[in-house]
Parts: sequence; C-alpha cells; structure tokens
Amino acid sequence: MGTKGWCLLFCLVLSGAADTAERQWRAVDVVLDCFLVEEGKHHGGFVSDKNAVKALLVLRQVPVLDDGSLEGFTDFQVGTLAKDSPLVTFEASVNLVQIPHAKALLHADCSEKEVTCEISHYFLQARQEATVETKTWFITNMQVSGGGPSVSIVMKTLGDAENRAVLPPTLDLPLGPQGTVLTTVAFQVTTHTPSLNFLLGSSASLNCSFSMAPGLDLTRVEWRLQHKGHGQLVYSWTTGQGQAKRQGATLDPEQLLMAGDASLNLPSLTLKDEGAYICQITTSLFQAQQIIKLHVQASPKVRLSLVKKALAPTLICNIAGYYPLDVTVTWTREELGGAPVPVSDTSFSSLRQSPEGTYSISSFLKAEPGPAGATYTCQVTHISLEEPIKTSTWVAPPGRKR
Repeated sequence: MGTKGWCLLFCLVLSGAADTAERQWRAVDVVLDCFLVEEGKHHGGFVSDKNAVKALLVLRQVPVLDDGSLEGFTDFQVGTLAKDSPLVTFEASVNLVQIPHAKALLHADCSEKEVTCEISHYFLQARQEATVETKTWFITNMQVSGGGPSVSIVMKTLGDAENRAVLPPTLDLPLGPQGTVLTTVAFQVTTHTPSLNFLLGSSASLNCSFSMAPGLDLTRVEWRLQHKGHGQLVYSWTTGQGQAKRQGATLDPEQLLMAGDASLNLPSLTLKDEGAYICQITTSLFQAQQIIKLHVQASPKVRLSLVKKALAPTLICNIAGYYPLDVTVTWTREELGGAPVPVSDTSFSSLRQSPEGTYSISSFLKAEPGPAGATYTCQVTHISLEEPIKTSTWVAPPGRKR
C-alpha cells in the first residue's frame, strides 16, 4: 500500500468514529511526504526538483489526543510501501521531546490541507563530545497550509553509519536493517500562528515554543524583526536575563524555563511593528527558528457629505485612517421603489498619509437625483473590515429642500 492509500484508510477510519468516545492520549505514527535536500546543493530559497529527492518521514508513536477517531488505526509498516514510493524513508522516534500540534499534521489530508515538509543535513553549533562525531544530523521543517502550525525538528541518527551502499552516493545516508534512516528527535521549535493580523494600537502575542532532549541547556532566545530589507533586534534572553530593544516587549521567563514557551508580547502596536519576526532558540548543541509574519491593520473611518454647488450637487465620501493601502470604494444610486444601481462616474482626491503611516482619500460623485430624488450609498471595502462599511444619504430633486 502506498502513502496515499495509507492516508485514505486513516480518513475512512476518522469519518466512521463515534463522537461520544472518551478523549484520551494515544501514541500513533504520523507519516508525511517530504523532500530531502541533497547536501551542498541547497543555497537558500525554495527547493527545486534538481536539488531534492522525494522522501518519507515517519514520526513514530507520537502522543495524540484521541476523541475516538483513532479506533482501528494501525501503526505504519515499512513493508507496505509500494515500489514507486519515495527513495528515502526516515523513521524518527519522539521519545525525548514533545511534538505539539501533531494532530494537525496527522489530520491534514482529511482536512483538505497540505503539509510542506523539507529535510536537510544539519551541522551542529558545538561539538561537546567525541561521540557526536559518529552521528549524522538532519533538520526537518514542516508547515501546514492555510495558516496552520509550523514545526522544525532536529533529528540524529541511531547507531553508527555503517550501510551507505543502497542509495545514490550523493545522499550519503546511514541505513537501518529495513533500508530506512533510523533517527530520534532531539530538539523542536514550533509556532501555531505563522501569520497574524492585528489592529493598530492593540496588543499582540507571537507564539513560539520549543522542546529539547534531556542533557541540553537553553542558552539564548532571540526575537528579530525583518521588514523591507531592514533587520533589528526586538528582544533577547541569555542565561536568565532578558533585554527588550522594543519598548514594552516582554517574554515570560518562568514559562520559558518551565514550559518551553518563548512567546513574545507586544503592547500598543504601531505600523513600525509590522514585518517578519524570527524566533530563534539556541541550546548548548542546537539552534532552530520559526518565522511569524505580523500584519498591522487600521480600519477606515467613512464620512459622506453633500456639497451643493450652482450646477449640480456633489457627494464627497471621505475615507480616513486606514492601513494597508489597498481600499475599494463603490457607489450606488437608488430611486424610490427601485433597486440600487452602480454608479461609475466618480473621481478621487490625491492620496494622503498621516505621520503615523495611515492613509486617507476622498471620492467625489456629481449627484443626479432626478425629479423624485435618489438615495446615494458609498461602500468601502478594506482587508481590516469583516464586512464593508456603507453610508447613505438622500439627495433631493432640484428646487426642493431636503
């Protein structure tokens, strides 16, 4: 049975599960289709078909909260792989660390989501023991589509690298008895919110957590902000001391040391806080990171006014204080007893920007109320709004006061 068939079987088990089952933890195998980047051929950016080969990652016996949907679910068997299965199979034990959001990885196919998975060789930050030299290390980055969690794990091979003859020499992988690469996960860094939207002036919490094998020490936590080609340090923690470079930025040291929670809190957001935040966790042996994209938004304020001129009344729809830049303004005209009709003969003022970075613009429309008058509506659509803002006014016919 191939990996697609295995996932389909799991989805069928899910759909037939009883809703009333008692929730409990159960260890299951999480199987992911991945790409293995060949050593020396990954120079940053996206992986291409020319520098990567297909691989399979089996996270063995990961604890998952079971609501009854895992009844009848069996462990993954290497022998069931089809002949056209990925060239390399990694088996990874998770006994030493926690794998948060494993359920999201496990249920991705059934939720019509995809998991992007990339495996590459990892080079240690420090070599404290001679035995480390006999191991091969890998880092795996997993990302669930649709704003799902992002997980990075560092894996080390089990035993000495003895069998390397089965695979192409360029891969240089140590194989176990069944032709798989046997590893154990020693370190992981995760975020369940890789992309966030917050309103201007609000407070934000950027999630970042980690778990490490016994014997490792946490040495440094660093949060950096990258935006429009510029980078800056926001917060750093080193051996018990935290330092905020951005005013008000905080990290809970107790949660950091007790629960592996390195989340960053930012109060009173400004537009300068927007960008890609890099949460980098450094231990005595490893270093890994997650990137959280923070989008700061400001909702527009809309005001509709009527200016009576000698030739024709003019409607002015003023849209102020919004961010980001893109905004859509539409007009409709509605006569008594009729349906709204779109109006396109409009004009705009020049764009204005406030000192804090928000935008404002005005839309103008010459009203033609007709003999019975008409209701005009200005509708504003912006990414910060759950639904468009509509504001209306009735324009009296010529010669009649409103």
